[in-house]
Amino acid sequence: MIRIANGQGFWGDSPDAPVEQIRRGPIDYLTLDYLAELTMSILQKQRSRDPEAGYARDFVEMIDRALPDLVAKRVRVVANAGGLNPQACRRAVLAAAKKHGLDILVATVTGDDITSRLDDMMDRGIAFANMDTGEPLSSVRSRVRSANAYFGAFPIAAALGRGAQIVITGRCADAALALGPMIHEFGWGPEEWDRLAAGTVGGHVIECGAQATGGNCQIDWETIPDLADIGYPILEAEADGRLVITKHAGTGGRVSVPSVTEQLLYEIGDPRSYASPDCIADFTTIRLQQAGADRVRLHGVRGRAATDSYKVSMSYFAGYKAAGWVCYAWPDAYRKAQAGDRILRGRLTRLGLRFDAVHSEYLGASACHGGMPSAVPSPEMAAQLPEIVLRFGVRGPDRAPVERFTKEIAPLVLNGPPSVTGLGSGRPKVEEVVAYWPTLVPKTEVIAEVTL
Repeated sequence: MIRIANGQGFWGDSPDAPVEQIRRGPIDYLTLDYLAELTMSILQKQRSRDPEAGYARDFVEMIDRALPDLVAKRVRVVANAGGLNPQACRRAVLAAAKKHGLDILVATVTGDDITSRLDDMMDRGIAFANMDTGEPLSSVRSRVRSANAYFGAFPIAAALGRGAQIVITGRCADAALALGPMIHEFGWGPEEWDRLAAGTVGGHVIECGAQATGGNCQIDWETIPDLADIGYPILEAEADGRLVITKHAGTGGRVSVPSVTEQLLYEIGDPRSYASPDCIADFTTIRLQQAGADRVRLHGVRGRAATDSYKVSMSYFAGYKAAGWVCYAWPDAYRKAQAGDRILRGRLTRLGLRFDAVHSEYLGASACHGGMPSAVPSPEMAAQLPEIVLRFGVRGPDRAPVERFTKEIAPLVLNGPPSVTGLGSGRPKVEEVVAYWPTLVPKTEVIAEVTL
């Protein structure tokens, strides 16, 4: 049996969680998931400004804090912190190790970045059609900023097999971070579909950190103990594919069938065909059982052959946006915010400004539910609302109209409805819009490279 802990569910998660996972109990592996589609876009911007950037710098800071404990306890780390620049991330980690006077073996998994190869592949007939719309990549090719294939777990297992104590990947499937150690430790082959599916499901449960241990949990959330000291998840894995989800003793939170079920439903698409680079898992075969306090047994998972394609995450330039806000106070806060909305739209029309999208929200009056009829407050309720924040934003292909819009928010303080009590942080900032293009590439076109 091996114990695989997760200490990061996204870039920006608790900086203390990975260190606590190492120090508060025995683990064999620490996995850290930093990358989301938005994160890749952020990293692309950073790398464009600095060739040594483009990775999750928080990871290096964590390694600097935890490295003596990692070495002393022989904990191995698998992280996708490399982002768009795994080699630079490795150099930063080795520099931290040198500062501590420690020798460690660090591996990178690269080859996922196919940005420079897109034209060649398109010339050979790969359309990179958008998985949501079917549109060919040629419609936005000139604006593509990054393109990265999602690798699976076998390159990670290969790196561990060569002795790496820290494995840094670029874009890979989230669940692969945990499946890689299982393949390495148990010698699972590339066609052991049920075991690969079980490992994939286990990795999926822990990939989002404390979301599996009571965080963001809808069921009995008020009774979940000590969320201020919530424990992050640990996966106990057996060679035959049996798994237990747990956490360190003495930590807050709760590992229960409901908490694990909610995480299982996260980002799965068709539950009968959860496609990963290594297999397809049938989530309808999963069986969960409470096996003691803060212990959930996971078994029965069935899998089948993987597809012949890798998913590819692309980002491309999609114009500019800006959003600002003002806060209106009682009485009639909601009506004032609605009037402010109408005034802004009228001024944009008078100025002749055209945008791809103009969007307004009434924070405090069910903005989260958009235009749902049941979410609109009744006149009686609206009259009692103490304050409403009007958030107003625009998006368009050209910077100049968006820049002009940003000068229309502040005047509402004196030339619009009364009782303005807040003006955001001043004039809104114009930002570039980086859009997401999901697509596929044949596995034969992309080869992972492991470097130590």
